[in-house]
Amino acid sequence: MTDHARIGLVTVSDRASRGEYEDKGGPAIEAELFKILLSDWEAVNVVIPDERKVIEATLIDLCDHEQCCLILTTGGTGPAIRDVTPEATAAVCSKLMPGFGELMRSESLKAVPTAILSRQIAGIRGRSLVINLPGNPPAIHDCLMAVFPAVPYCIDLLEGPWLDTDPEYCPAFRPKHAKKPGTKPGTKPGPAAG
Repeated sequence: MTDHARIGLVTVSDRASRGEYEDKGGPAIEAELFKILLSDWEAVNVVIPDERKVIEATLIDLCDHEQCCLILTTGGTGPAIRDVTPEATAAVCSKLMPGFGELMRSESLKAVPTAILSRQIAGIRGRSLVINLPGNPPAIHDCLMAVFPAVPYCIDLLEGPWLDTDPEYCPAFRPKHAKKPGTKPGTKPGPAAG
């Protein structure tokens, strides 16, 4: 386990990967993470086309070789013919985490009725959590705020780095027995000194 979190940010878009369209999804995720996380972390940014084999290979690389504890994808989760991000995610994950998709759709439905068309999922590969996010920046914000309180404890259970969040912006939930590695029994976990 390392104290330094590597987080994969994957934009799935034919046009953005060809340079025909400005990637707004990846930067929107990164901006949200800067607000959410107090821990030391670095982004591993990738922009790829809507090609299932490419998405699968990218997720495998980020999990197995780049050792990202968390991978957040944006794009490719709708019903369009070339939207295959959920299929690629399911193919490379050993466990699916259906609660993430359920909560994100529920949250997005408060804003737009077409959120029911979103097929985003989440899953586990090794010690990495992969979460599909929508492509629209406001929807990215809504979905991240809905699910991120559970993300740090999920990463704990995968024996990944301890993620501290800004309690005033997006408080993380951990059971009372969860302790930051290296803390003495009876002490409350808190932000890392730095």
